[in-house]
Amino acid sequence: MTSVVTLHELRIREEIDIVHVRQTVREVAVSVGFSLVEQTKLVTAASELARNTLKHGRGGTAQVELEKHDGSTVVRLVFRDEGPGIPDTELALTDGYSSAGGLGLGLSGARRLADEFDLHTTPGEGTTVSVGFRAGRAAT
Repeated sequence: MTSVVTLHELRIREEIDIVHVRQTVREVAVSVGFSLVEQTKLVTAASELARNTLKHGRGGTAQVELEKHDGSTVVRLVFRDEGPGIPDTELALTDGYSSAGGLGLGLSGARRLADEFDLHTTPGEGTTVSVGFRAGRAAT
């Protein structure tokens, strides 16, 4: 049986909100016993996706969920915005591609760090990115 609990819903409207997302995600990771490496992966992905939500999606929300399934623990982060959407997801997920002059590692980096990655976008309507991190899987 799977149980999912939403622990936090955080707004992302300005730069300081990215810091709040990072802090909250780290606290959750520590509370469920993630290793330091797992915490670092989770917080790095959260930071990149929160920044994308602010910069490209013009703000939105981050939801932090805890999922328990058959004895395993997954921390799931869901980022939603109502921005312009992503016209070419394949290009956006390519390492080094940036529509804003950055390093181009936000989406592709988060996908590499996460155990689960899901992206839904509709041009003109917004984007939802969901990433899941399982405890005990960081050594890979």
